[in-house]
Amino acid sequence: MGKQKEDILKEPQSDYEKAEMDLLKAALKRSYTERFHVMAKLMKMNQMLRQATVKHKSFPPSE
Repeated sequence: MGKQKEDILKEPQSDYEKAEMDLLKAALKRSYTERFHVMAKLMKMNQMLRQATVKHKSFPPSE
């Protein structure tokens, strides 16, 4: 019973370094054209978000 309880309490270890390396390896396999298109898309999104304004309208409390 003690061993089962101990196993339940253990959380699985995440290997963040391996996941990061896998992402980097996948990114290196992309062609220069794909990289360019991704960068252009990010730049357009950055420009759009920089120009965005947040407007807030408060509503009267409902009774």
